[in-house]
Amino acid sequence: MAESPQEVTQLLQAWSGGDEGALDKLTPVVYRELHRLARRYMAQERPGQTLQATALVNEAYLRLVDVKQVSWQNRAHFFAVSAQFMRRILVERARARRTLKRGSAGPAVTFDEGLLLAAETGPDLVALDDALKDLAAIDPRRSQVVELRFFGGLTVEETAEVLHVSPVTVMNDWKFAKAWLLRELGGGAGG
Repeated sequence: MAESPQEVTQLLQAWSGGDEGALDKLTPVVYRELHRLARRYMAQERPGQTLQATALVNEAYLRLVDVKQVSWQNRAHFFAVSAQFMRRILVERARARRTLKRGSAGPAVTFDEGLLLAAETGPDLVALDDALKDLAAIDPRRSQVVELRFFGGLTVEETAEVLHVSPVTVMNDWKFAKAWLLRELGGGAGG
């Protein structure tokens, strides 16, 4: 079973080239990591969430398999796209719940690295998603840094690799984006 990042990258590239056998070999390898990401996401969800980590992985996986025109760069690129799909699924569900409740405002959201490990009540994903879209309109790369680090769980080095920038640039973007989002989400001193 392929475990190294290089072997995963080779399988991803073979899959991109149309090798369905590569997908069969890749699935059990990436499933564990996708499940870890999903568990982290679900730990941040509010109590009473009906979606389970396995269901989130399965839904994200189905969306990934349907993507035909992606030329996978490497393992980090794959997990970055996977994180985007999981984020979209959770935001879609959060928006649907909000629509059902009609007009109920979510609690104020704080954006902090501590959220990465929080196992209690998570951030309001709809508010965070909206703020990230606003940030993307101003500075797309900084928005991507947040998505890759916060939602994708990528390291500074993996994020730098995906974005083709230095780790120092990623750290500077991360610091700026956290401060900007904190202000936008109402958690800043002036907010």
